Amino acid sequence: MTLTKEKIITSIYDQVGLSKSQSQSVVEKLLEIIKEALEKGEDILISGFGKFAVKNKTERRGRNPQTTEELKLRARRVVVFKTSGVLRDRINGED
Repeated sequence: MTLTKEKIITSIYDQVGLSKSQSQSVVEKLLEIIKEALEKGEDILISGFGKFAVKNKTERRGRNPQTTEELKLRARRVVVFKTSGVLRDRINGED
C-alpha cells in the first residue's frame, strides 16, 4: 500500500479536526516549503524522522544495458534521504 498525498490529507482531517480544505492547504504548504528549501540546496532535518539533502553528481560514463552502447550521463543534483536512528529502529521493530 502506498501512502498518497490524499491519504495524508484525510489522516490530518480525521486526527486533527481541520476541515478537508484546511488539511489540504497545510499539506500543500508544507510540501512547497520543502521543495523551495531543496531547490536552494538546503538540507531538511526532521527530528525523529530523517534528513533530506541535495547532492551534486558529476558527469560520468555510463552504458545502456540493453544495447551496451556507451554514453555520458550529465552532471545533476539529486535528493537523498537518510533515516534517523529512531525511525530506523521503529522500521526494524526495535522500539
